[in-house]
Amino acid sequence: MQIIQKLAATTSIAALLLSLTACSSMSRQDKNTAVGAGIGAVAGSVLTGGSAVGAVGGAAVGGVIGNQVKPK
Repeated sequence: MQIIQKLAATTSIAALLLSLTACSSMSRQDKNTAVGAGIGAVAGSVLTGGSAVGAVGGAAVGGVIGNQVKPK
């Protein structure tokens, strides 16, 4: 069991580092869209009690809202 936990932790850290570098060439609007989709997915899942449909719907709505946000 210890090996599985260490492997999961290492994989999670590697995924986090790769995801941070993936955003370096994105435009501001692309970053806002991605953040909006992520927040919307979490919110949709929470509001529907963990439903996958709620998470997908929330991600879609959040992505659209994030795409339309304009910096001042």
